[in-house]
Amino acid sequence: MNSTSLCILALLGVAVANGGCQRSTGAAPPPSAPSGGAVERVAAAPPVRKTIVLTTTQPGRIEAFEETPLQSRISGYVGEVLCDIGDRVQSGQALIRLSVPEMRDELSQKRALVAQAEADVNQAAAAVDAARAVVETAEAKVAEAEAGTERAAGSLERWQAEYSRLEELARRGSVTEKLVSETLAQLRSAEASRKETEAGIQSAKAGLNEAQALVRKTQADRTAAEARIQVAAANLAYAQTMLDYAEIKAPFEGVVTQRAVDVGHFVQTGASAVRPLMVVVRTDQVRIFVDVPETEAPLVDVGDPVDVRVQALGGLHCTAAVTRTSWSLQESNRSLRVEADVENPEGRLRPGMYALATILLDERRDALTVPATAIVRPPGQSPVCCIVRDGKIERRDVALGLRSGDDIEVLSGLDPQLPVVSARAEALQDQQPVEVIVPQSR
Repeated sequence: MNSTSLCILALLGVAVANGGCQRSTGAAPPPSAPSGGAVERVAAAPPVRKTIVLTTTQPGRIEAFEETPLQSRISGYVGEVLCDIGDRVQSGQALIRLSVPEMRDELSQKRALVAQAEADVNQAAAAVDAARAVVETAEAKVAEAEAGTERAAGSLERWQAEYSRLEELARRGSVTEKLVSETLAQLRSAEASRKETEAGIQSAKAGLNEAQALVRKTQADRTAAEARIQVAAANLAYAQTMLDYAEIKAPFEGVVTQRAVDVGHFVQTGASAVRPLMVVVRTDQVRIFVDVPETEAPLVDVGDPVDVRVQALGGLHCTAAVTRTSWSLQESNRSLRVEADVENPEGRLRPGMYALATILLDERRDALTVPATAIVRPPGQSPVCCIVRDGKIERRDVALGLRSGDDIEVLSGLDPQLPVVSARAEALQDQQPVEVIVPQSR
């Protein structure tokens, strides 16, 4: 045997001796896997109860709560421009005045027409009074004629009786025929007088009817005059309203952000204008517009707290709440339009600024949580967690709730006291022996 073979044999002997020394230490061997390999060492810890918060942080943009482009209701030349961009204005404050002398002339004409219509009404009222006086006169004449009829009837009855008496006496020869003839003449005169008074009554009544008709006519004339004054007054009010449009006013308290007009410009009505004369924005309150992705959109509710930070203002922080949502998603980016109204009394937030908005979607207090890495999601099956009981793995179906960062809420399926494998759980089998390594606390 050569020297090389001797060296190899010596090394093998040393290795055997060392192995024997290790087994003789008396240390208990670790439990063996079913396959005969080494026991898997796993990081595991019991679930943790904590407050879990679900938020979404999205870029937002600040817009004016109200923004009004101002146009002219009438055409005319600009006479005065009373403010410029950056000026703060009050509600109802005049911003632009137009020069429209023709409308002022028309207003004067309408006022004259109203005065004329008022005079017509007064004249018609006087005519009504006069017609009523005529009616009273005609009624008096009717009464007088009726009184004459009574007198004529009395006279006729007297002469009828006298004629009958004298005629009887004439037959007896007590009176002359001449006296009877004279009495007959008086009787016929009384009859004519009665007919005359009856005709007078008819004439007086006809005059009364005519006077009453005149009253009705004058009353109709007065009604027409009153209607004309209403028309004239309406035309005057319309002319005044149109003239008021010559002064363009601020619709609310705010700031002028655009101006596109100078003195002497001829402005068209709003329908034909290309650009607004001015733009006024409201500053005491602004809107924050945020687009929330489709996956988080169902969790947004009106009233959810919103934390807003504005980088342009040194990270200015303010709080608000979701005021309204578009409800439907935008087709362009499949996101939900969310708005939050923010008070801006100092005017530091300006339209056009960018902001970072964090919306609190949900919050669960004292929720049972595990790391997201502890969840195993077998294809087509319920989520699973691996717990360790008596040194062996148990795979448990679990119901999941909110996820926030690295934590997931477990609604059911876990024992709060048993450790849950937090990493590489998908490689473990049910009832597989494991050695637990306590991970760092969460």
